[in-house]
Amino acid sequence: MTGMLLTGFGTTLQIFLLTLVGAIPLGVPVALARMSKFAPLSWLARAYISVLRGTPLMLQMFAIYFAPYYVFGIELTPASKFQACVIAFILNYAAYFAEIYRSGIQSIPRGQYEAAEVLGYSRSQTFFRIVAPQVAKRILPAMGNEVITLVKDTSLAFSIGVAEMFSTAKALVASQVSMVPFAIAAAFYWVFNFIVEVALGQLEKKMDYYHD
Repeated sequence: MTGMLLTGFGTTLQIFLLTLVGAIPLGVPVALARMSKFAPLSWLARAYISVLRGTPLMLQMFAIYFAPYYVFGIELTPASKFQACVIAFILNYAAYFAEIYRSGIQSIPRGQYEAAEVLGYSRSQTFFRIVAPQVAKRILPAMGNEVITLVKDTSLAFSIGVAEMFSTAKALVASQVSMVPFAIAAAFYWVFNFIVEVALGQLEKKMDYYHD
């Protein structure tokens, strides 16, 4: 039983890591587009964020999973479920991260940009050397909350048949007529989240160097 749950946890971990690897960088251009003075680009980013944050992640997974078949007539493969799951998670979390980035960037006083300009910094130097470190520190708590939520949201992958830890536990409960698999799965989720919390806490301590 524990071996099967560990296998399911491996899939959960893959969804978690792939989502972070895809969503964290994708949120940057979305945030910049959202703040763009070019109206069509800004409205497009707003629409993306609104739709992805305003509809259930589970629905998004179903849409991405079935769209290739119903819209383009592409046959689904066994790997399609996992691929659709990861794509949906990346797109969904990128929308949330984009809004966190935007709030962080806009929280930096305009005077810092003006001071950097007086000192001869280029726009890119100003952003990466002065603005980005402060933004990273300010958004870290909010990013941490989203990362912890992501750990729990991975259980939604069961809805399209991805054999992650929750769906494995559910199958074991049904076959063994016992709640023990759920208890073990809950322990796995808690320990995973605890490790994430500790890692984020250490990162926050390291970033205390950047004082407001």
